[in-house]
Amino acid sequence: MTTSSPIEQAGGATATYVDKRLGSNKFLSRNLAKVFPDHWSFMLGEIALYSFIVVLLTGVFLTLFFKPSMLEVVYDGSYVPLQGVKMSEAYASSLDISFDVRGGLLLRQMHHWGALIFVAAMAVHMFRVFFTGAFRKPREFNWLIGVGLTVLALGAGFSGYSLPDDLLSGTGLQIARGIMQATPVIGTWMAFLLFGGEFPGTSFIPMLYSVHILLIPGLILALVTVHLMLVWVQKHTQFPGPGRTNDNVVGYPLMPVYMAKAGGFFFVVFGIIALIGGLVTINPIWVFGPFTPDQVSAGSQPDWYIGFLDGALRIMPNWETVIFGWTISWNIMIPAMIMPGILFTAIALYPFIESWVTGDKREHNLLDRPRNAPTRTGIGVMSIVFYCLLWVGGANDIIAVAFDLSINAITWFLRVAIFVLPPIAFVVTKRACLGLQRRDREKLLHGFESGRVLRLPHGEFIEVHQPLSPKDLAVITSKTDIVPLPAPERTDADGVRNKLYRIQALRHRLSTFFYGDNVPKPSAAEIEAGQHHAAHDAAIEAPLHDYEDADQIHTFHGGVLHHPGMEETNAQQIADRSHD
Repeated sequence: MTTSSPIEQAGGATATYVDKRLGSNKFLSRNLAKVFPDHWSFMLGEIALYSFIVVLLTGVFLTLFFKPSMLEVVYDGSYVPLQGVKMSEAYASSLDISFDVRGGLLLRQMHHWGALIFVAAMAVHMFRVFFTGAFRKPREFNWLIGVGLTVLALGAGFSGYSLPDDLLSGTGLQIARGIMQATPVIGTWMAFLLFGGEFPGTSFIPMLYSVHILLIPGLILALVTVHLMLVWVQKHTQFPGPGRTNDNVVGYPLMPVYMAKAGGFFFVVFGIIALIGGLVTINPIWVFGPFTPDQVSAGSQPDWYIGFLDGALRIMPNWETVIFGWTISWNIMIPAMIMPGILFTAIALYPFIESWVTGDKREHNLLDRPRNAPTRTGIGVMSIVFYCLLWVGGANDIIAVAFDLSINAITWFLRVAIFVLPPIAFVVTKRACLGLQRRDREKLLHGFESGRVLRLPHGEFIEVHQPLSPKDLAVITSKTDIVPLPAPERTDADGVRNKLYRIQALRHRLSTFFYGDNVPKPSAAEIEAGQHHAAHDAAIEAPLHDYEDADQIHTFHGGVLHHPGMEETNAQQIADRSHD
């Protein structure tokens, strides 16, 4: 007979009390046993979630001391170089948080670093989802939510970056105002509306503060909740492996394994952000000074995730058109409005585009290896190269000074490279993926190359191949060969014109573009024959391994490689060889 402790009795009574009113026991028993696959790349989404929690916690602390006011005051705080300087109350309160509030600078820097890590983790998480095809049916809505979260994260970062009203953030707001004013017809009125009149105005910082602490975080929390609910309801994706199919999930249950790992990982993320926030200075607003409209800080750089927009503005030629008295500023509209709009729209619609091109309506719970989708992988790498070139353009002045280069030469190089390097990256990536497919095919047909050369009794030399392990075999054979859609007929057998010919022809060309280049997977019989041949090579070599396994190292006389039946010492072995 066992007796429960008072704590267990109290817990059981509480659970029973709640269950009788909510029916929670059945729900918890079913959902706490939900299985999650185990792979390091799934931690990327967790890093984004945990860093967002850190941002929320530190942000609550900062709201207790920040004053979102443009009221002009004279600073009399602890930072001596700025004492007696006129500034906005927002900037003065930011200085107070940094120098006069206990732990304020640490929390402020943790907030900033946490935001940067949040955006970075989301970006890398989306890379993983894209390159492995995790966006396919039934997860298209989750992909759209991810794109929405990325846009909101950019807005949250920019709005928070602009709140202190220092010279650097004011320069960023100047750029944002210029982008607003470039909007045809209504641009000037938009800027007047948002800034409450002439820039910088007195109402924009309070309004931006409300957006930063209420609107955007509320939307992010709502989308994160929906995202996690969909992940919970839908079957979790997993990488190919032994026993893993499109209809099961191999991993660990939520309780106690996954919950313990996730809880520990949260504290790891929290600790790393705290460590970076305490040791690495970021956004030292006291160095920049208060914002004044007629000044610009040298070497102004936005946070890394906005750098691509700044770079696009810098490398764009100065094109303008006057139509009926209205000036169209293409040099701002194209890089700051049209290009980002096309980019994010294409990202959001990509799952539907790929599904339409391939005609694939199946559910996909087993992830692709990037090499098995060479066109998709090439598109992803091409997009990353495009983004990185724009990001470099955002630092063209810093690069010019650091490497003693001409800023004009850098700008012209980027103007050409932005059209040349991404297509090259696509071709190189696609060829590399096809090469890896050929390597996998060779492994299936001939086994794994051991790198060992064996001489047979009749004098022939062979390289020993080993059969693949069950894990490697399951991973490589998970590849699915997709046949491009057939070319449509202009007319049917009765001579009736095909009204959908143009659309079907377009789908055929796109499908051929996606799946025309492919290294087909061998048949099951070919794979079995290849692995049997590799096993035969390994069997020939097996006696040599048995002989080598019997070798012993004797530690006396400097260490002697000794085999049973051989002499014990080096001198004895040399003497035996000399007699022979």
